[in-house]
Amino acid sequence: KGGQAYLIYPLIEKSEQSDLQAVEDAYAELSQAVFRDRSVAVVHGRVAANKRDKILEQFRDGQIEILMATTVVEVGLDNPNATILVIEHAERFGLSQLHQLRGRVGRGTKRATVIGLAYPPLSETARQRLDYFQSTPDGFKIAEADLILRGPGEIFGVRQSGLPQLRVVRISDDRDLIESARLLVERVFVERDKLDSQFHRLYTYLVETSGRRHAPPGGG
Repeated sequence: KGGQAYLIYPLIEKSEQSDLQAVEDAYAELSQAVFRDRSVAVVHGRVAANKRDKILEQFRDGQIEILMATTVVEVGLDNPNATILVIEHAERFGLSQLHQLRGRVGRGTKRATVIGLAYPPLSETARQRLDYFQSTPDGFKIAEADLILRGPGEIFGVRQSGLPQLRVVRISDDRDLIESARLLVERVFVERDKLDSQFHRLYTYLVETSGRRHAPPGGG
């Protein structure tokens, strides 16, 4: 599922709008002008759930030809006849979210196309993210690239993205080392009463460090 992705970089900046305002404005403009001879509908977070479900059902059945939406359709939209997806301000989305949106089309036998509109100015990270999205349809590779570009955040802390304060390892490259370290730490805490002096020093260090970080030692 999913379609071939193409990126378009307009030469002009676009004003900042909320997702709701943007989709409402686009719906008002396009449904009355460009697509006035087509059946067009819009869904977003403020549309009542029962009404939204009805619109999605009509879209699936072909009664609605063009659906405009915020990311409320990121999951749960299964229309095998949907073949074209246009993502406005693609630079604002994370790589995994872009991949999720791509999965809303091409769910049937027909070939699908995804067009991402990205407006300047773009950071280098945003450009890398979009280029990777365009060139890679593989979900597993997308997840790995997202981890590298976005950063995994802190192991102990509240940051959900960015580079973690790890001095030795990289989470994306050193999975085997991290897993071995996890197993070692678990064993140290399970067998703490049997530790020799070397491992007891390690146990004491882990307890003191986790106390300073307000994080439970030994997992959990």
